[in-house]
Amino acid sequence: MSFNTDIFKSFAAGERPNAETFGIALNTILRGEASDMEVSALLLGLEMVGLSSDIIRVGVETMRAHMTPVHIEADIIDIVGTGGTGLHTLSISTASALVCAGAGAKVAKHGNRAASSLTGTADTLSELGVNLAISPEKAAECVDKAGVGFLFAPNHHPAMRHVGPARKALGIRTLFNLLGPMSNPAGAKRMLVGVNNNDWRHLMAEAFAGLSMDHVWIVHGSDGLDEITTTGPTAVSEVKNGTVKELNLSPQSYGISLSTIESLRGGHPAENAQALLSLLDGEHSDYRDIVLLNSAAALMIAGLASDIPQGLDKAISAIDSGLAHQALRKLIEVSHG
Repeated sequence: MSFNTDIFKSFAAGERPNAETFGIALNTILRGEASDMEVSALLLGLEMVGLSSDIIRVGVETMRAHMTPVHIEADIIDIVGTGGTGLHTLSISTASALVCAGAGAKVAKHGNRAASSLTGTADTLSELGVNLAISPEKAAECVDKAGVGFLFAPNHHPAMRHVGPARKALGIRTLFNLLGPMSNPAGAKRMLVGVNNNDWRHLMAEAFAGLSMDHVWIVHGSDGLDEITTTGPTAVSEVKNGTVKELNLSPQSYGISLSTIESLRGGHPAENAQALLSLLDGEHSDYRDIVLLNSAAALMIAGLASDIPQGLDKAISAIDSGLAHQALRKLIEVSHG
């Protein structure tokens, strides 16, 4: 193994490896040239010595080099989260992606099935009738014709099969829970990314600052949500022009009443899918409010709104005009075409 001597000796000494050494190790793993024990040792070693923004940045670059890309000419945005909150909410980022598409954005929504939660993006969309087993070309067509396409992670990151057994055996959240959401197969340079803890928010922001992104918000709700929350304030790291700016966002500042986590709880895919359909049909609820706020921020990041109030107006219009629901219907149609 090309990384045994360097990287494992660093771990044994309680030292964090340099990013170059880590990149060599990760390349070896993603080529399928490491044993499950070696993968586990790498992940546990990083857990012990701690991550750095440089390690995360190199990890994303390496993941991108091994992925099956989606080629989209349009200026796209992704709305994605790390998951792992344990809060089992309704499908917030999925609904926000559809609302943004209805408002004119081009959304390349990267995601997967649920890992620790009851329902992931893929589970909800599959329940709604979206075909997940599509080619990169078909995914690009969905973005072009529906305004939104779903990039199912296993279709685009086949090398991740080499780390699956070790991750499952360890049963803990690892570096890959950060790298996945950061590695959009369509190369989105505008992103709204939710994380489930503040340490990751800061690390991810510094890593994104070195990845030539256009505009990214990394958000963490005060309730632990990996979304912009409506139960209290949300901490935001904004990455723009290679610099990081810290913000604090309060829903009341935008006329949105505080909600409770209980009012945002979801369930199994059928339950989340039905709630999403009701939202798209105009039902007013705490779920609608949190989707509107996340959509507003995403529309601003996408360059389609000058600020969150304008983003809210566009998001409300996308739902109430039926354009968000139309985006879902078109996504279903094109994904099966």
